[in-house]
Amino acid sequence: MAATGGTRAIVAALLANAGIAVAKFIGYLITGSSSMLAEAVHSVADTSNQGLLLLGGRQAKRAATEEHPFGYGRDRYFYSFVVALLLFTLGSVFALYEGIHKLGSHEPLTSPLVAVLILVVAIGLESWSFRTAIHESRPLKGSGTWWQFIRQSKVPELPVVLLEDLGALVGLALALLGVGLTVLTGNSVFDAIGTICIGVLLGVIAIILIVEMKSLLIGEGATSPVLTKIVSAIESGDVERVIHIKTQYLGPDELLVAAKVALPPGRPVEDVARAIDEAEARIRAAVPEARVIYLEPDLDRTPVAS
Repeated sequence: MAATGGTRAIVAALLANAGIAVAKFIGYLITGSSSMLAEAVHSVADTSNQGLLLLGGRQAKRAATEEHPFGYGRDRYFYSFVVALLLFTLGSVFALYEGIHKLGSHEPLTSPLVAVLILVVAIGLESWSFRTAIHESRPLKGSGTWWQFIRQSKVPELPVVLLEDLGALVGLALALLGVGLTVLTGNSVFDAIGTICIGVLLGVIAIILIVEMKSLLIGEGATSPVLTKIVSAIESGDVERVIHIKTQYLGPDELLVAAKVALPPGRPVEDVARAIDEAEARIRAAVPEARVIYLEPDLDRTPVAS
């Protein structure tokens, strides 16, 4: 479900941004609006980003090799991290440069109504893309807040598309405001200020994504609720207790579980093997993404309190 929903949201965003980018560049050539140019470059960056996310999803499906025995699931994290970097460099930095340049040049707008029309159409397309991302993310979000979903989701594509689309919608509103104020006042400084605001907005979103994707890339463990399920599943059979446990996501849909578990002393090897196999089965039933499981049987050497 995560992979299918993520792909649907990415394709919707790619189609919307590709169409919007063409319209914005045409609008910039007609009007000379720096806000329009910044938004056009932003849409080009977003279109490229969606292509990278699709590439990451495809690369992650490669079979495990001797060199990469746990597979390539983290490719999705890597390409999402690259997307965050591109959003910062191509989107934020360019918009800031263009806005500052426009502040000093005072170039007037031509055919501003064309810019307004294109921005309104772009808002409609981005709203469709944003709605698709929300629809596909809601089953994974559960009862948590959207901010919690962005911070805790192990599926990188959906938070990326959500924040990109949100940034695009707010950026379009800022561009529309800048162009509108320039038309009303005849002062192009408002267009420049709108462009700078777009740059700041994209920078903030890019930094949030960089921090989150870096955390996933270097390896995150299971959240507390998931870890509680795993421990409960292990201890519900012949296992006396979990001595210690470590988890790590090898990809959005693949969790590694390694634990040392205490078994009663004096058990035959066959009973030990059966207890471990049953514990692994219970873990997979409770947490389906726990696909790689290593359980080490041991004796409970915890000192008894006198």
